[in-house]
Amino acid sequence: MSDDDAPVVLPLTGDLDLHTFAPRDVRSVVEEYVRACREKGVLRLRLAHGKGRGVQRADVRRLLAALPGVVAFADAPPELGGWGATIVELAPDDDADPRPHRDDA
Repeated sequence: MSDDDAPVVLPLTGDLDLHTFAPRDVRSVVEEYVRACREKGVLRLRLAHGKGRGVQRADVRRLLAALPGVVAFADAPPELGGWGATIVELAPDDDADPRPHRDDA
């Protein structure tokens, strides 16, 4: 396996900048990130997709609407990116890590 084929390990902070990924990979990255965050009890996410023409935003939101465990999503407040980022609320995963995630930790 070459370095280009190696999986990328992302920290589960709840904040994911999608600018660093090729557009063809965004769907699988978001899907896996949401699943992993739910498993670890990270239930509030910020997905930064950029403003641009809104294509990536629309793609991300279509995916979020279909993913299990996504309770709600909306534009981020202006100080967190406005319509260039989406805030996602997740339902707890029944098999999740019982330790709650703390943003101030």
